[in-house]
Amino acid sequence: MKNKHIGSSFDEFLKEDGIYEETTDIAIKRVIAFQIEQEMKAQKITKTKMAEMMKTSRAVVNRLLNPSHGSLTLNTLETATSVLGKKLSISIV
Repeated sequence: MKNKHIGSSFDEFLKEDGIYEETTDIAIKRVIAFQIEQEMKAQKITKTKMAEMMKTSRAVVNRLLNPSHGSLTLNTLETATSVLGKKLSISIV
C-alpha cells in the first residue's frame, strides 16, 4: 500500500485534511501569546499589572495569553504591545 502523503509538505497534508487555516491561526496565536508573555517576564510585569497598564480586566489579559483562546482583536494586541514598549507588526505575504 502506497502512502499518498510521502513526498508532500506538511502544509499540503493539513490542506487536504481541511484544517490548514485553523492550524495556522492557532500557531500564530501561540507565537504572539508566547512573545507577549516573555516580554512581561523580562519586564517583571504581572498579569494584574498588565491589565492595569492596558486599562482592562485581568480576564482580558488571561485570554490574551491563552494560546487556545481564539478571539482577540487587533486593538487588544496593539494595546498590549504598546504598554510593553513594543510595536505590533503584521504583514501580508
